[in-house]
Amino acid sequence: MKSIFYPANERGTSDHGWLKANFSFSFGPYYNPDKVHFGALRVLNDDIIAGGTGFGTHPHDNMEIITIPLQGALEHKDSMGNTGVINAGEVQVMSAGTGIEHSEYNHSATEAANTLQIWLFPKHRNIEPRYDQRNFTDSFKPNEFTTLVTGDKNIDALWINQDATFSIGEFEAGKSINYDIKTAGNGAYLFVLDGAIKISDQILNKKDALGVYDTSSITIDTQANTRLLIIDVPML
Repeated sequence: MKSIFYPANERGTSDHGWLKANFSFSFGPYYNPDKVHFGALRVLNDDIIAGGTGFGTHPHDNMEIITIPLQGALEHKDSMGNTGVINAGEVQVMSAGTGIEHSEYNHSATEAANTLQIWLFPKHRNIEPRYDQRNFTDSFKPNEFTTLVTGDKNIDALWINQDATFSIGEFEAGKSINYDIKTAGNGAYLFVLDGAIKISDQILNKKDALGVYDTSSITIDTQANTRLLIIDVPML
């Protein structure tokens, strides 16, 4: 097993007043040649968006875009005619394909929203753009992973145009969890949303991440009550 440690305090940052962003990989004003992508995982932005503000209409193409609100809610509108609100507990996916335009605004006029925006390189380029979202609140179970996003249409989750799987779970302290790589040859990017875990000799605390590859399974030991996101992706 090989791994790359991504400490939370080494992420790129940007403070626009209305937006406080943390960049796990090179994005916008932040560039680090050692942190451009992890396999097909190109962007993981941990954004805090002030009340009454957001991202105006802007374009995307040939990227799989996954939005996970951690706190608060976003108002969404796009060129495909989709409008609505994405709340914490829900996940949004967009295959930008040949091209889309969209906007995302904090649904609250006063309370900040914390969201993850994640981009993956697509499996197939120039597909017809598509949109989907789903509420997973009733699917979460203690000490288990829930599959949020997958490239396998036979699995009951949101579909994306890539051989990738997004799983999230909340675990009690003192648990030993075995995670099996979902697609042979993939790696896994483990992002600690809250709490602390240990993998081999590496301790990860809140917002730390570990990219793991050249293995078929990972043993995760929880050091505290922990919420964990795993992004299982082709290594390209």
